Amino acid sequence: MALGTPGESCHDFPMWTDQRGSEVLPLAECVRLLAMAAKRGQTGRLAVSTEQAPIIQPVNFTYHEHRIVVRLGSGHLAEVIPGTLVAFEVDHVDRDAREAWSVLVRGLATALEKSEPQPTSDAGPAPLVPAPGDELFVVRLDVVTGRRFPLDRTGDPAGGGAVDLARVSSPAGRAN
Repeated sequence: MALGTPGESCHDFPMWTDQRGSEVLPLAECVRLLAMAAKRGQTGRLAVSTEQAPIIQPVNFTYHEHRIVVRLGSGHLAEVIPGTLVAFEVDHVDRDAREAWSVLVRGLATALEKSEPQPTSDAGPAPLVPAPGDELFVVRLDVVTGRRFPLDRTGDPAGGGAVDLARVSSPAGRAN
C-alpha cells in the first residue's frame, strides 16, 4: 500500500491506496458508509460458510448500537448463523460522482435478545418481501474494511482506459 499524496485525506485521516488505485477507507468512514447505506434502505449481503457450501443472501439491514441488525425468516440461514462468524457486505455505485465504494464486515452473528435494546420500528430493517421474517440477528463489527474507487480509470498506471458506462452489461448479460 502507498500513502496518498500530501494534502489528500478522508475526514482528516491519511489516505492509503492499494496497488490498484482504490482508496483504503479508515474505520470511521466505513462505519459512516454502513450507517448511511442502512438509512437509505440499501440491500446488503450476508454470507456464512456451511459444511455443504457457502451461503450468501441479500438482506435488508440497519445499523444500531454499533452493530448490523438483519431480519430473517425461519429457515436454513436463520438456523446456521447464531454463534457463527459471518461476512456482511454493502456497496454503492454513484454514476454521477463516477465513484463506487464497498464495505466488508466480518464478525460474530447472534440472535438479538428481547432484553437487549431493540431498534425502533422506523430504525429497524425494512423488509422488501411480502411476508418478512421476525427473527432479528446482530453482526458484531470485529473486522471492518472498505474501499472507494473511481469509475473513471483514466490515468491508471496499469494502462486501463476510461470505463464506458453506456456499455455496462444489462441483466441479460448483453451490452446496452
